[in-house]
Amino acid sequence: MRLLASSRADSRSRKEGASQIIADFSEITVCRCILTSPSIRMLNTFVLFSKTILESIVSRQIAGFLTRQVLQMTNFFSRCCAGIFLLAFCLPLIAADGKDGPVYTDIQEVDSDYQFQGEYRGWQRSRPTGRSSEPVAIQVIALGEGKFAGTKYYGGLPGEGWFGGTRYELQGGMTGDVVTLRNDDYEVVLEKSGATIMTKDGRRAGELKKMMRISPTMGTAPPPGAVVLFDGTSTDQFKNAKMTEDGLLIAGTETKDSFDSFRLHAEFRLPYKPMARGQGRGNSGFYLQSRYEVQVLDSFGLVGVENECGALYKTRRPDFNMCFPPLQWQTYDIDLTSPTFDEKANKLSNMKISVWHNGVLIHNNADIPNKTGGGKPEGPELLPTKLQDHGNPVVYRNIWIAPKRPDSKKEKSWVTAPVKVAPIPIY
Repeated sequence: MRLLASSRADSRSRKEGASQIIADFSEITVCRCILTSPSIRMLNTFVLFSKTILESIVSRQIAGFLTRQVLQMTNFFSRCCAGIFLLAFCLPLIAADGKDGPVYTDIQEVDSDYQFQGEYRGWQRSRPTGRSSEPVAIQVIALGEGKFAGTKYYGGLPGEGWFGGTRYELQGGMTGDVVTLRNDDYEVVLEKSGATIMTKDGRRAGELKKMMRISPTMGTAPPPGAVVLFDGTSTDQFKNAKMTEDGLLIAGTETKDSFDSFRLHAEFRLPYKPMARGQGRGNSGFYLQSRYEVQVLDSFGLVGVENECGALYKTRRPDFNMCFPPLQWQTYDIDLTSPTFDEKANKLSNMKISVWHNGVLIHNNADIPNKTGGGKPEGPELLPTKLQDHGNPVVYRNIWIAPKRPDSKKEKSWVTAPVKVAPIPIY
């Protein structure tokens, strides 16, 4: 069963979550276990306690549905077995939640740290003179329990003034309603709408405003001849696919059809998991032709290495990290040219790929010599494209694929002006 849910907890520690479970359990015991035989009373308490645990980890709707199914059973033995199964189902969720912390998929239910996470852009004067002003930007990462990290870029945000080079890392935390980040040279004080950069001797050195970027390729319509894989109305183009109640495609499916060289557009949203780290932080991926994975992961503010968002998994890192913050919609635009083989299945040429992440080119006609990560071995046969399920509530929308005709101009860029306009297929 796939659990797409936001954590109800908005706490600073796991201890607070445990205290809430105990409090809810006490309330259930007093209020709901009345006028029943001792055996039934004990069993109902057991089942409702499992419901409380589920509500603290997944959604109230899912928890309510499961416990209703158990409590509606009239046979005591059946209800007992189902109750035991329900708690056994909770145990691995408790272990996972203890490791990765709360999972948020709804921006209306996030913790208080989320308001500070995001992108800030402005100016800084390295010396006390107006002539030393230069553009600067900071990406702020929430790490849970009031802890934060930041990455500072001179020139602007990645893909918008900064296209690689030195990154300056900061660490800090929240005190009251203010977050302070520090490194050896500067102190950055974050408030709800902006930030101030201070030198170590207390001089005000710069100001930044919080902003939210939107990919210029967001909402791009399919060109003539494209196959619409998902538009929120049905999952007919995918195998065993599931949608959320609001019409989003859930990770963990693959296309029914297989495609040779193609151009693909897709939009995805990562969950907010402030306590999680590394590959546990919103993991999924596009397994193109079941062989080549373009990683999907919450790598916001990180370096952007071979296993982070935008990478050809364990094979090639993006030219720079264009990942947006979690819960913010992002885009991939992919131009893939399949490898070629002779009649004896000997490979003649490698797969080539260009990837635009949030409208910015991060792989430019890259030559990929083999399958990536856990992909299937290369060969002349065509295979479906997968949306990898890695146990995280990653969702997708507006997915279409345009098969490339044999006379397509392979070396031409698909996106002619990536920071201004939507991608335009060139035939």
